[in-house]
Amino acid sequence: MNSIGLVPDFITLNILINCCCKMGRVGDGFVVFCALLRRGFNPDDVTFTCLIKGLCLEGRIMEATLFLKKMISFGCRPDVVTFATLIHGLCRTDNTIVALQLHEQVVNGNSKYGVTCKPNVVWYGSIIDGLCKGGFTDKAKELFSEMKGNGILANAVTYTSLIHGLCCVGDWDEAKSLFIEMLNQGVQPTAVTFNVLLDELCKNGKMDEANKLYQPMIQRGVQPDTYTYNILMDGYCLVGRIYEAEKLFVSMASKGCMPDVFSYNILIGGYCKNKKVDKAINLCRKMISKGIRPNVVTYNTLLFGLFIVGTVGDARKLFDEMQINDVAPDSCTYLTFIDGLCKNDCVLDALEFFHTLENSRFELTIKIVNCLIDGLYKSGRIEMAWELFHKLTEKCLVPNVVTYSIMVNGLCKEGRQEEANGLLLDMEEKGCMPNVVTFDTLIRGFIQNNEKSKVVEILHKMAKRNLIPDASIVFMVIDILVNDENYLECLNSLPSFPVQEPTRS
Repeated sequence: MNSIGLVPDFITLNILINCCCKMGRVGDGFVVFCALLRRGFNPDDVTFTCLIKGLCLEGRIMEATLFLKKMISFGCRPDVVTFATLIHGLCRTDNTIVALQLHEQVVNGNSKYGVTCKPNVVWYGSIIDGLCKGGFTDKAKELFSEMKGNGILANAVTYTSLIHGLCCVGDWDEAKSLFIEMLNQGVQPTAVTFNVLLDELCKNGKMDEANKLYQPMIQRGVQPDTYTYNILMDGYCLVGRIYEAEKLFVSMASKGCMPDVFSYNILIGGYCKNKKVDKAINLCRKMISKGIRPNVVTYNTLLFGLFIVGTVGDARKLFDEMQINDVAPDSCTYLTFIDGLCKNDCVLDALEFFHTLENSRFELTIKIVNCLIDGLYKSGRIEMAWELFHKLTEKCLVPNVVTYSIMVNGLCKEGRQEEANGLLLDMEEKGCMPNVVTFDTLIRGFIQNNEKSKVVEILHKMAKRNLIPDASIVFMVIDILVNDENYLECLNSLPSFPVQEPTRS
């Protein structure tokens, strides 16, 4: 335009600023802003809002907030779009509480900007979404009621955000009620809305209810996407209905949804959990033939499956293949590999592999060490397990309740109850609180040795921590005490535990 003598006007420059910011080139947007000032134009609220949006998209929230002050110094009045833009940016960058404070100040007219503004649905929707993602569902519900009280109709995005928040805190009944309200208000649910509800049902194994929701979704003309199919397949695999997961997988392409790596991983996982490893491997090959590259989850799942059916040699080959195909193993890979070797009577191989990891750049985790200690104990290599346990501090690892529980269990099985009890005291001194498993294991050990006083002592420790022994332990305790000649005295020495409510099936 400049080269042919056409001078860009104010509207043209505003459009250019907006385009630069939307493309993630806010720096160029500011270059155009300077050109706009040099040409003698006065920027308006649209100019500033575009630049604030650009800064927010780049996560430069502090600069966006300061630029809002600059806007006011230029004599421009921020409007509902400006504040909605800044609030959306604050929520996207986990500054929802700041956004909520700004909302309250602007609505009540006591903000530092000296502006009162009535929020719109986008403004409310951003804060509600941010609050739900941050776990502040009750506050989100308050804001939702405030929005409706102000005569602002919620849209599908706002309803979906709140429904998702309710599902995350396990309030299914209220989420369902809100969905019904959404339909009654004539708000058309989107694929995302249905996906949120389906995900909650499938995660809890309620596949018949999920299927009842899936049918109305199609009837309403809402096209399921790949994520929808993945949710349903994952749910079917979770409850062991692999055949139905397979049918969905096959039908995806005919419905215009191509399976992605997550789709394949879900079905591969379903096969492996049901020990159909050959099917899992064939599906992986099919995935590769279609140009979809397996990821670390694919390999981890297949390794798990191969170890379950005891084909250790194939698992080793797959681990090598993984690295040849330039897929970097992660913590879960190493954990699966060591656990698989231990459970298939290859504990020394697992130990050798562990030492290889020690000499690599990989940062060991306590989960991996726990797995190996457990394998060493179960294979009767007690001293090796002890040695590894005592070297944890050298590896900058802190033993957790699982580590101690494994050690206590191993010692009790060897008849070394006093050492196990000493480990319990050491555990408590170091601030690692024993759980029910730790105490139950120790009680079993003392029952085997017929040490009634120690059993009672451990039960008192449990009672102090409000921990209730397992039912099988209770029966064992009663059995050992009633056979004592002073059983009434023994029974009276037992601590009282809170009554447990019966669980509903």
